[in-house]
Amino acid sequence: MSMEWNPMTTDKSKISIASRLLRRFTKTISMTSCLVVAGLSTGCTTLTQPITGIPVRRLPPQFLAQTKNNLVALDPARLSQEPPRQYLLDAGDVLGIYIEGILPYSSADKPPEPPPVNFPLEDSTLDPSIGFPIAVQENGTIALPSIAPIKVKGLNIEQVTNLIRKAYLEAKIVRDGDRLRPSVTILKERTYNVVVVRQDIANTSSQNQQQFQMNGARGSYVRGSDQSSAGKIIKLPAYQNDVLHALMASGGLPGVNAKNEVRILKTNKANQQARDAFIQQFYQTYYANPSPCSCPPPLPDDPAVTKIPMRLPPGIVPTFRPEDILLEDGDVVYIESRDAEVFYTGGLLVGGEWAIPRDYDLDVLGAMAMSGTGLGSRGQAAGGGFGVGSVGGVPPGMLYILRKTPCGGQVTIEVDLAEATTDPRSRPLVMPGDTLILRFKPCEEVLNFGLGSFFTFGIQALLQQR
Repeated sequence: MSMEWNPMTTDKSKISIASRLLRRFTKTISMTSCLVVAGLSTGCTTLTQPITGIPVRRLPPQFLAQTKNNLVALDPARLSQEPPRQYLLDAGDVLGIYIEGILPYSSADKPPEPPPVNFPLEDSTLDPSIGFPIAVQENGTIALPSIAPIKVKGLNIEQVTNLIRKAYLEAKIVRDGDRLRPSVTILKERTYNVVVVRQDIANTSSQNQQQFQMNGARGSYVRGSDQSSAGKIIKLPAYQNDVLHALMASGGLPGVNAKNEVRILKTNKANQQARDAFIQQFYQTYYANPSPCSCPPPLPDDPAVTKIPMRLPPGIVPTFRPEDILLEDGDVVYIESRDAEVFYTGGLLVGGEWAIPRDYDLDVLGAMAMSGTGLGSRGQAAGGGFGVGSVGGVPPGMLYILRKTPCGGQVTIEVDLAEATTDPRSRPLVMPGDTLILRFKPCEEVLNFGLGSFFTFGIQALLQQR
């Protein structure tokens, strides 16, 4: 049986093959387009917007934070003075003095007047006393009838009593020494008016112990405090005019909201006009011949301001002197808030602003956990959308730290999270102002893309072929 060529059958066969090829090509283009769209939608930022930095193991020591875990709190006794065994007089004290026949004066033919009785105030620790009030003058002397002023500064009550008796005997106002028995007591102790300014107490109510409040947008946090200060004028009795008593009278020792230092402005050393002229001359000297490769040196401390650290490294002895903690009239004790010690997060970390603990170290792994993305978590993109890690399943493994340097510079630090889990030297401490950005490594992003594409489109294609 012979087979004859049929042109109609051949044309139909070619059309069928071409149609199948066209459908496959269209399907391939569609699948490829979907893969590209899926890849772009997941955000291949590692490939399109790479970040380069210095590996943390190669970072110079000057760019690393200092540990705070081993800081030792200052002994509060170092902030107080040791009072003498006996009260020593000075300007501002008020004595109660009674001298029979002289203070008050009475003639020989009249009986002497009884001395007045004085009761101390409710908050005073003094005992009831007798005598007329005699104030110690600014020059440290007291004025009594018929004799020259007597210098009593630095003397105790017994010494003043003997000095008064000796002065009247030498002046021959009283000839019978046995009848001259002056009575000297303390009616009122001198006090010192000190100003205490505290930002830590002012911020406690509004800040609620450094807790942050959400502002309504997912992953965005704001601080709920300001830089207002709580100030008051405190009257400190003699031998209690020191930093410790000023702190206890104004709310206690500085808390976690305060910086680890107390600043004291000595008004007897302050010269604001001289300080302003010095600052002006200091910066004029620098900017007269500025160098493009340098920045202004730090401004020297004001000699009228004494800084007392509240926590010190082990083995470091405080350098302030015992007289530095003594307070006089008009001195200012200032405790500054530590509200500015924060770090920021971005990238695959939840964006926000977070407080750095004051008294213990916070490394990068702890900072990631604080922001809600612990080590090994699949990254969550900014704005609440899930990144490639949520599709492929491989967590991000690279953390970048944007750290500020003096004079407005910046250094970028690379932290390999795989190394950070096993080597403490690979997880640096967080410093105030740091910005932490979590991202995928290029290999992780490619692997996530491949796995996501396979599970999204590969399985679907296999099912369709069946």
